[in-house]
Amino acid sequence: GTALCCLLLSALHAHLRREGQLAAGTCEIVTLDRDSSQPRRTIARQTARCACKRGQIAGTTRARPACVDARIIKTKQWCDMLPCLEGEGCDLLINRSGWTCTQPGGRIKTTTVS
Repeated sequence: GTALCCLLLSALHAHLRREGQLAAGTCEIVTLDRDSSQPRRTIARQTARCACKRGQIAGTTRARPACVDARIIKTKQWCDMLPCLEGEGCDLLINRSGWTCTQPGGRIKTTTVS
């Protein structure tokens, strides 16, 4: 009985690892869609899968999916998770529905949270 139980758990664990189980505290991009149909504007929609530790939630750090402190998401203090690339400035949108990243040349990337 015990040997069968452990064999089944071992097989299940191997199956989960093959299915792409993430290491704790890591994220991966699952889908990325870009729409460049409007002039001077690209809309990108990204879906990520994360395996966050207790007290963390999926967010964005340095323009990549990351596990961040859950309090940042609850309080909508988006810039606290350092979502912009190095050298870019972060500003909250007026209604806290997202943030902007401003590049040194003045180009602005806007991210909204749904």
